[in-house]
Amino acid sequence: MDITTFSALAEPNRLRIVELLRNGPLTVGEIADRLGLRQPQASKHLKVLLEAGLVEVQPEANRRNYILRLEPFQALDSWLESYRKVWDERFDNLEIYLQKLQSNEKKQN
Repeated sequence: MDITTFSALAEPNRLRIVELLRNGPLTVGEIADRLGLRQPQASKHLKVLLEAGLVEVQPEANRRNYILRLEPFQALDSWLESYRKVWDERFDNLEIYLQKLQSNEKKQN
């Protein structure tokens, strides 16, 4: 997993931009308006996301629409999958432990 992805997503405004772009392409102006940022701030965040390979630009007439790239998020999902198995196992063990505690409490009352 590329550390650049994590670095780019670690900043809250960039993560909010990714969340916005999940619903479809937007221009820098639309992103700035929706997040309450000035356009130069939004542009800087988009540049980081672009350099990290998380977004791409689709020119359309005189507009530059930013869209999410699927591939880096698929790679992130694949990387997280190995951790999901560990988490599921640990949550299952926690559930069994809590059920035993509740059973013991009922027996004592």
